[in-house]
Amino acid sequence: MSSLENTELEFARQLRRALDETTASLPPATVDRLAAARRAALSRKKPDAVSAPVFVPAFAGMPAGMTGLPQAGLEPRRRSRLRRFALAWPLVALVVSLIGIAYWEDHQRTAELADIDAAMLSDDLPLNAYLDHGFNAYLSRGH
Repeated sequence: MSSLENTELEFARQLRRALDETTASLPPATVDRLAAARRAALSRKKPDAVSAPVFVPAFAGMPAGMTGLPQAGLEPRRRSRLRRFALAWPLVALVVSLIGIAYWEDHQRTAELADIDAAMLSDDLPLNAYLDHGFNAYLSRGH
C-alpha cells in the first residue's frame, strides 16, 4: 500500500473511534431517528451489479432464446421436411460438386492420354523414343 492509502485508513480508524465514543452521549430520540434513517436508506439501496463476463454459447441456426444449455420445460420443436432439406442442401451440393470435379479431371486426363496416343501413332518417331523413360516429356515438349 502507498503512504496515501495508509493515511486514509488511519484517518478512517480515528473517525470511527471518535464516533463510537460519542454515540453513548447522544439522546435516545436522536439514536432512534438515526436508526430509522439507516433502515430507510438500506431499504432503498439498489443491489450491487455483478459485472463478471458470462460465456453463453450461441450456435448457428439456434433461436436467440434458446442459447446456452437446454432449459427445463422446453420441448424440442419439430422441423418440417422443407426446413430439413434447407439445412441439408449445402452438403448435397458439396458432394455433387466434388463428384463433378473428379469426373472432369478424369476426362481431362483421358483426353491428354488420347492426344499422346494419336501423336505417337501419326508421327514418324525413332524407335528409341518409344523405349525412353522420358517419352511423355518428349511428346509434351514437341507440342
